[in-house]
Amino acid sequence: MTMFVADDPGELAAVEHFQRRIAGADTNVAIGLARLGFHVGWLSRVGDDGFGTFIRRALEVEGLDCRHLRTDADHPTGLVFKELAQGGADPHVEYFRRGSAASHLAPTDADDVDFSALRHLHATGIPPALSTSSRELAETILERARNAGASLSFDPNLRPSLWASEAEMRDTLNALASRTDWVMPGLAEGRLLTRRDSPEAIADFYLERGARAVIIKLGPQGSYYRGSLGGVEDSFTVPGVPVAEVIDTVGAGDGFAVGVISALLDGLAPREALSRGNLIGALAVQVRGDMEGLPDRVRLNELASTPQ
Repeated sequence: MTMFVADDPGELAAVEHFQRRIAGADTNVAIGLARLGFHVGWLSRVGDDGFGTFIRRALEVEGLDCRHLRTDADHPTGLVFKELAQGGADPHVEYFRRGSAASHLAPTDADDVDFSALRHLHATGIPPALSTSSRELAETILERARNAGASLSFDPNLRPSLWASEAEMRDTLNALASRTDWVMPGLAEGRLLTRRDSPEAIADFYLERGARAVIIKLGPQGSYYRGSLGGVEDSFTVPGVPVAEVIDTVGAGDGFAVGVISALLDGLAPREALSRGNLIGALAVQVRGDMEGLPDRVRLNELASTPQ
């Protein structure tokens, strides 16, 4: 989506000037991994309009492989307007994406993807909420990626307003999560999806359904791991990284996902992966913008060598 962020504090109805950026949980993770040196492909649709052109150019500047980003001549690019974040509170956002190009994604959009070249696939719960055809695409690419031997991660990224009912959201996303290796909900998301309360019980819910690891975001308190990656069954909590000031929490979970996924793909142990996730999540909340705090590899190495 193309995002417009208010220049001034206050409700959107009173703001006259905005800054244009790109937005989307999937996009944030893709850009974060590309900045760390991974070859990242992005599959989606944009409209045949100025906003779609802006997104394509911005992603290419970030180094993403956009060969599977299609231009849809019949449907517009989705838009989102966001209040200026203040005092660490979640800013109000308003979406305009019903009927967007991305909501018309379908299984045929993956027809020419070479899954044999894929090492890892990251999926979120947002595209399946947009339409039936987009949900079918999510199911298709998860199945094809798994059959090709890729590892799979899944972040529910709950958007209840996009679903017809809470039951449909719960059933659909739990079914998708059961097809993946690393399930990464926030604690509140895990409670809503599993109807279980503790991190341990939430993790067991997904492990019983086939996940190899469950990694739960605990906000400022850090993150929780339970799983058997590397053939070793383990369970632990990694404390969060203290920050001097929280400016904007939007994108923190995506930063966490970037840290965990990149670390596991780098061959690090789960505890190190959660530590990196906590670190990048902490970077994300200290700046305005969804992806402005995501580091490149040089910056990450500098931070990793500095005691937190």
